[in-house]
Formats: sequence, structure tokens, C-alpha cells
Amino acid sequence: MPSCTGCNLAMINRIWFGGSRWYWLLLPFAWLYGLVSGLIKLGFRLGWREVHHFPVAVVVVGNLTVGGNGKTPVVLWLVEQLQRRGWRVGVVSRGYGGHAERYPLLLDEHTTTAQAGDEPVLIFQRTGAAVAVSPRRADAVAALLDRRPLDVIITDDGLQHYALGRDVEWVVVDGLRRFGNGWWLPAGPMRERAGRLGSVDAVIVNGGTPLPGEVPMRLLPGDAVNVLSGKTSPVTELPGVVAMAGIGHPARFFATLRALKVNIDREVPFADHQAYGEDRLAALAGAHQTLLMTEKDAVKCRGFARSNWWYLPVNAQLPPDDTQKLLQSIEGKIRRYR
Repeated sequence: MPSCTGCNLAMINRIWFGGSRWYWLLLPFAWLYGLVSGLIKLGFRLGWREVHHFPVAVVVVGNLTVGGNGKTPVVLWLVEQLQRRGWRVGVVSRGYGGHAERYPLLLDEHTTTAQAGDEPVLIFQRTGAAVAVSPRRADAVAALLDRRPLDVIITDDGLQHYALGRDVEWVVVDGLRRFGNGWWLPAGPMRERAGRLGSVDAVIVNGGTPLPGEVPMRLLPGDAVNVLSGKTSPVTELPGVVAMAGIGHPARFFATLRALKVNIDREVPFADHQAYGEDRLAALAGAHQTLLMTEKDAVKCRGFARSNWWYLPVNAQLPPDDTQKLLQSIEGKIRRYR
């Protein structure tokens, strides 16, 4: 139930980000997580495990923490920026939440979120880029390159997937929550400790106050879009909004709506990558209300959407000077392969 999801999210937030000291009960598991992940990373560094390299620039956009940092908007921004500059862009992803009959899966207009996961479908529909998913990201890259020539591959997440060689690494950080208590999972939100930032090419900070050397980023909402018809409307003109979000940090979406002065009747958080059914969502909002969701949620609902279902797209915005530097760095890698 959504309410149970909200309780679970609130409890996790208190432990990871709210100063609760109950995380110490989970420290043995966190130490085990850190040990195993460290040994895996060491295996790749020493050559005990194979790293797959390709004759094309590979850019990883990832996180140090679990979800909700704004990574997918950064991927969308980067794909669109490179496309505008004339580069042929491919995207690979693990495809969390999807279950395909076989991998790698090359997305087309018929691919569903149940097969590929929500984020790859969103990226494909928004950008038109070539997208492939596979638990083995190297297989996804190989499948894309077999289909068409590409100049650059962007991997959505996968910072810790060291089996795939990479030329550029970006880390997206939630500028408000940062790294919480700083512990590995499950005692804290960390996949890798904060010291990893010292080895990446760029740290992009979503909101808050960036530290020296970090790149500030904002998420700018656009007009609301009707899931069924594609019609647009200022979000403040939607009546009786029931806001729902199945993303890594639903509170960020709700805070965005409140900042826009949206008339919210109710807020309903779901788990990240939550699968939805028509009846479940239809029960959330009455006939004279608006069910307002994220674009990531909307891609899972188009097949059974109601006329009062809308989503709010957001776009990443980076300073022009930082944008130029980041893109020039990637273009330098692309030209090296060409």
C-alpha cells in the first residue's frame, strides 16, 4: 500500500539522513557490503577480472548513493546536448524493474517498461537515442554497436559496474541530503564511500550548495502534460491535485510542487521502480481531481491512462561555462576514437 511505502521511506530517511543512531544495528552488514564491493573493485584493478573496452567513447553517469539524486535528468540533458552537436549517441542501462525474455534488449517503440524498466523507456521516448539494456552492460554496448555506428555511449548508472571500461565518469549528488550518515548499505545510503569523488571527472550537485570544484545543477519543471492526450497546461491550473511519485526520493517531487504553489489535496509516495496497475492508480483521484505524477511514472501508465492523469516533466540546467567544459571534455574523447 502507498501508506506503508511512505512509512518505510520515512524510516529509512530517519536512519540514513535524519541523525538516527539506529544505523549501528546494521553496521555488521555494512562492513560486509564494503568488504565484498572492495574486493570486487580490487579484482578489476589487478586484472583478475576482465574489463571490456570498445572503440567508442563511454561516459558513465552514476551515483555514490542509492537513487533519488537526479541522475536520469542529467543523462537526458547530456544525450540531448550531444545530439544537438551532431554526435550519434547510444545509451545503455541495467534496466532495473524490467524483465526481458532475453538480453541484451534493444528498445523500440513497442518496448514496455515491464520489459526494459522505466528509465530506459523514458530516455528512449524523450530523446529517440539508441537504447539497450542488459545486466551485463558490455553486452548492451556490443548490441548497440552491432546495430549502427555510434560516436559515444552513455551508461545510465553503472559507476560501480567495473566490468565496463569507461573514458569519463560523472557522479550526481543530492545537494540537500549529500551522503547522509556516510555508511555503506544497508546502514547508510552509500554504494561507495565519498572518497570515490576524488577519482571522477565531474561531480554534479542537484540543488543545495555545491562545494568548490563541483558543478551546480537545477531541475526546472515545465508545463504539466496529459498522459493520455499529450495536452499541456500550467501545473497551477490543475484542479484538486493528488500527487504521486515512484522515484528514489519522492519528497523532492512533492517539494517541487509546493514551491510552484500547486493546490495539493494529497501526496502518495511509492517505491522506486514501482509497477502500477490501472485500478490501483484510478482509486487515488476522483473524477474531479487530477492525478499528477513524474514523467518516470507516466511511461508506465500510458497504456491504461485516464483523462485526468497528468505528469510534470523536469529538465536539468547547468551553468553555461560548466556546460561548455563538460561537453568539450567528452568531445575530446570522441575525437580520439575517431
